[in-house]
Amino acid sequence: MKLAFMAGVAFLVAAALYLLSGGFSSKSETLALGQEVYAADCAACHGADLEGQATWQTPGENGRLPAPPHDASGHTWHHSDELLFLIVKEGTAAVVGNGYESDMPAFGATLSDRDIHAVLEFIKSRWPEDERLYQEDM
Repeated sequence: MKLAFMAGVAFLVAAALYLLSGGFSSKSETLALGQEVYAADCAACHGADLEGQATWQTPGENGRLPAPPHDASGHTWHHSDELLFLIVKEGTAAVVGNGYESDMPAFGATLSDRDIHAVLEFIKSRWPEDERLYQEDM
């Protein structure tokens, strides 16, 4: 009985880790996938080097903020993994609510959860240690 309970707990822990990581793969495989997804789906707005758009803190003519940087100069590292995941999956406007308008699309229909986790890991891998540690503590 005790062995069956332990096996059940081990299964649940493994399943949770699998879901949180977007699937079992090596760190280098995850980062490679994340870099590929970023280049294909994020770099056009957020910049090839995660630098964002030049005037990202000033609303454009449409009243919306341009794409922010994802490097240490931006604010991405101020948000939890869960919030970042939701923003990518559902879009900023859906997450913020209250009629907020954003050019950030929802990628839930085009990217798998694994792709989203990988692109976030890629972005985080480019942050300096202080920003990574700050964000990990959330």
